[in-house]
Amino acid sequence: MYTIERLYAPITERASRNPAIGTPAYTDNAIALRPATAGSSFSWAMHLLPAQRRQALCALYAFCREVDDIADGEASHALKQTLLSNWRGEIAHLYGGRPRNSVTLGLSKAVHLYGLRCHDFLAIIDGAEMKAQTDIRAPSFAQLDRYCECVAVAVGRLSVRIFGDETPAGERVAAELGRALQLTDILRDLAEDAKRHRLYLPRELLHAHGIFATTPSWVLAQSALPDVCHDLAVLAGRHYTAAAEAIAARPRSTMRPAAVMLGIYRAVLDELLARGWQRLDEPIRIPSWRKLALLLRHGLTGR
Repeated sequence: MYTIERLYAPITERASRNPAIGTPAYTDNAIALRPATAGSSFSWAMHLLPAQRRQALCALYAFCREVDDIADGEASHALKQTLLSNWRGEIAHLYGGRPRNSVTLGLSKAVHLYGLRCHDFLAIIDGAEMKAQTDIRAPSFAQLDRYCECVAVAVGRLSVRIFGDETPAGERVAAELGRALQLTDILRDLAEDAKRHRLYLPRELLHAHGIFATTPSWVLAQSALPDVCHDLAVLAGRHYTAAAEAIAARPRSTMRPAAVMLGIYRAVLDELLARGWQRLDEPIRIPSWRKLALLLRHGLTGR
């Protein structure tokens, strides 16, 4: 799941899908998405953005949701590849000034207003293809980093532009924070991913702790699993530290949403470390009062 998908609850109203590209026809406007309830990790953070930027982020969410639904769907690998190739065509039409469906129509204004770049959308499709082509199991560190680059960092680069930062320094925020968030998602979603026959823990860490198999359910049952996860959590923590430094170097006005995301997700990582990885069926939840405190702390300071 793309990290940005946790910004919003599932789309509540969809018309029938266009079978050619698998996209919904929204009834009210190009992107008729509603923010999640106040329980969602980031629904409050998004209210730090002006309405036009918030709408652009909704459009980005809708695109991520569409391609991720294809990758996680029940279709054959061949059909998934065809549907994702069709999305490449839709992005080409978007940047050719001829958006053809509700999602790219919703993105069109954001592309022009905030300088959203074509290669970032294509990278997101690349990430979906990585999941669609084969079940990812114990990737190398290099493969995992490539996956994070596509499904989180590319989304982050688009997001920081929507927030108002189009600089290389803003891209550093996206690079560090995107990796931190995605590694946290991996550590939180081990059981859910295993049900899809996926295992994102890097093979180098597994081998370092004596685990050489790649069958997800078997790996999750190993006594050394908490040590593997702890090592990956340490790596995520380093990315959070680097992201905080990158955010501190940018104007507060543009970094408030990113700072809130960092604060809430780092709290999730802290809860994972406290719970450990021996009770994977025990969900991690951040209480609403704590989310509000994090929103006030990071939203007001932008740090």
